[in-house]
Amino acid sequence: MGEDIMKIRVVSSREEIFTLNPNERVVHLAFRPSNKDIFALVETCPKIEVIQLPKSYRRTVSKSIEMFLEMQRIQLIEGDVWGHRKDINEYYSIPSSVIEKIRELKMEGTPAERIEEKVARESKLNPEMVAYILTKEAPA
Repeated sequence: MGEDIMKIRVVSSREEIFTLNPNERVVHLAFRPSNKDIFALVETCPKIEVIQLPKSYRRTVSKSIEMFLEMQRIQLIEGDVWGHRKDINEYYSIPSSVIEKIRELKMEGTPAERIEEKVARESKLNPEMVAYILTKEAPA
């Protein structure tokens, strides 16, 4: 399994969208994106699978964008990158201990919902992000 799944690319301004690596799969937008920003992001990163937004911004996303992302099979997830310092690193890393925990629980046959709940509670990741990692990092 590649390292790339473990990292969330944090984008703090719309100008930054155009500088992104086209291979990014998980992006956290730390600003309130317009429809145009989301289209630009999907165009710049054709492999994108998850866009994460803080709760307050998630609520402002238009229905048409939600439908567009659904058609592109891109998940829109609500969540934060806790204590992330953008000036130090443009990526927020999901600790490997979290991935290990997910794998362990999965191997024990724990139902996905329980894993999402438990890991989200312990790691401050939101359940949707845990679900994404579960499908990506720890396939059955």
